[in-house]
Amino acid sequence: MNLSNYYWYFTSVIPPRICDDIVKHGLSKADTMARTGGYDNKKLTKNEIKDMKRKRNSDLVWLNDTWIYKELHPYIHAANKNSGWNFEWDRSESCQFTKYKLNQYYDWHCDSWDKPYQNPGPDFGRVRKLSMTCQLTDGSEYQGGELEFDFRNYDPHLRNKKTHIIQAKEILPKGSIVVFPSFVWHRVKPVTKGTRYSLVMWNLGYPFK
Repeated sequence: MNLSNYYWYFTSVIPPRICDDIVKHGLSKADTMARTGGYDNKKLTKNEIKDMKRKRNSDLVWLNDTWIYKELHPYIHAANKNSGWNFEWDRSESCQFTKYKLNQYYDWHCDSWDKPYQNPGPDFGRVRKLSMTCQLTDGSEYQGGELEFDFRNYDPHLRNKKTHIIQAKEILPKGSIVVFPSFVWHRVKPVTKGTRYSLVMWNLGYPFK
């Protein structure tokens, strides 16, 4: 798929008070170890946990409060239109409140799957189309934890380069949002000081035609 924009951002659009409310709400709930695909919904052995943490090491809480969606959905719609993607989507998964503490990270990955969701329920037959990250901690409050994208697979002019990694510096201010197609590869580099709080949301629609 050829794209003219690989991500779209809004800087400091969620008020600090709302960011703080989301953080407080997330911290009030028991967190769980973040998992990657293939490790969901099963008891893991020590070796499986060790293997998974080579790819991803963070803690998270699932949130599905209506007031959070109301704050974020307008920006997802705007990004989808302003970027020129115009993807058809009609549903959002639960929000992932993620804590990246010292030395925690999420290595290169994409959010989309090779097949639509098959479990019975409202997500059945849908795929992830638009991913969103909302910055809940100002970039001055931690070090490391950079959100980066690699666009080589989507731009034929970049395929012969050893790397084409873009850091989304635009979202470092608290309350900033970045939206991108869920098939775009990205990572969160290790946090080297402080804690980075973010909120991630995946937005679903029926498969591309």
